[in-house]
Amino acid sequence: MLWFPPAHYFKHNAMKKKKGLCPCVRSRVIEFLIQSSQLLEVLPIVKYSALSLFADRFYPALSRLEDSSGTENWLLRPVGESNLQLFALVSLWVSSKAHNTPPLSVKTLKLLGDKFIKEQHYTKGDLLEAEMVFMQVLEFDIGMSNIAFVFVEELLIQLNVVARVGEHVKFEACMDVMDLLYENEETSVLYSSPQALAASIVVVAYVVTVPPQRWDFPVLPWVKFVTSCKEDEIVDTVRIILKHIFEPQED
Repeated sequence: MLWFPPAHYFKHNAMKKKKGLCPCVRSRVIEFLIQSSQLLEVLPIVKYSALSLFADRFYPALSRLEDSSGTENWLLRPVGESNLQLFALVSLWVSSKAHNTPPLSVKTLKLLGDKFIKEQHYTKGDLLEAEMVFMQVLEFDIGMSNIAFVFVEELLIQLNVVARVGEHVKFEACMDVMDLLYENEETSVLYSSPQALAASIVVVAYVVTVPPQRWDFPVLPWVKFVTSCKEDEIVDTVRIILKHIFEPQED
């Protein structure tokens, strides 16, 4: 039995009807996807694969579809916030089926949608149709092995083998960083270089979670060696991440 929190759990869920999408819509839908993954208690690999499918591939493709006169499906014209929330749930559904985990059921997804998607009521048939549209937009390519989450996980495993300090680099801190980067469209672009981003996330987690008196392990040269990424690229990405984490964000 799933527990559903009160409706205000998802902040700013409803958006006033207007032509086009305001810049904050993407952030709210990403927040909805992340919080839905928590409520559905999916594995981290399912969550981050869904984020990759939705934020890195599906959402950017929408601007191309808006310019195409051949896109007539009602879920895409217009692509409002409610429909995007539906596609966010679909991304979790597709990801759960792709990772040899018990797939989420249509009934469970519909219950979640009924609870939190306020401006539109979706049927089970709508969910099935949304899955087909989602797959068509992705051109039926749901490869998810080359994502930052996988590289982060591999780096942390290796770090625990080669250095005692690895036990202080918290996996949860890495996931928090990944979530924060997805919230902002500008920092989300970093996911286009998943291996370099993973190396940078591990460096950031090292700096944030390892006590300063234990900073004796050369984490930057190590991730550079293991990933074969350029040091300058890693350092620049680390700076962007730290700035995003610690500088106050404009509303």
